[in-house]
Amino acid sequence: MTANPVVRLLKTPRWSPYVVGTMLGVLSWITFATMNKALGTSTTMVRATGAAERIVAPAHADNTPYFVKYIGTRAEPNAVVDWQFALVIFLAFGAFIAARLSGKVRAEHIPDLWQRRFGGSRALRYSAAFAGGIILIIGARMAGGCTSGHGLSGGMQLATSGWIFMGAMFAGGVPTALLLYSGLKDKGGAS
Repeated sequence: MTANPVVRLLKTPRWSPYVVGTMLGVLSWITFATMNKALGTSTTMVRATGAAERIVAPAHADNTPYFVKYIGTRAEPNAVVDWQFALVIFLAFGAFIAARLSGKVRAEHIPDLWQRRFGGSRALRYSAAFAGGIILIIGARMAGGCTSGHGLSGGMQLATSGWIFMGAMFAGGVPTALLLYSGLKDKGGAS
């Protein structure tokens, strides 16, 4: 008996970029039509940080203009848990489900390419990933948005800032990857 096409798609280890791109476009239409908002995720981190700071140092959070912009004040709070917060949670939840459904995902603490270049230390890999995440969120906040906000939403709207962001991302990412991994051969034998 042939499985339902949706079930087959959900169990596929790698989805077609055309299917995923189409689905992102439809999701973007829905968010614009129902909430007049663009897709984005990095503001959720700012809101969560501001909310945590409000718990431990409420006066400081209320007097930090950056936090006030995103979480308001104790007297006039903004929503911290909103549609974007749900998007971030469901991204992680969806990735977990997709990994389990595909049945071909193995626990990979250190990718093969990283291991060939930098060795098998989990501490080094996790430290580098954590440092990269810090750099990424600082850059996203300096740019006023993240890859999904500027690249996806901005690019879909043909916003100049979105296209400049994507160009800058590739202009920085490609040389960095070449610097980190130059001279290594992938499993297919290409360098």
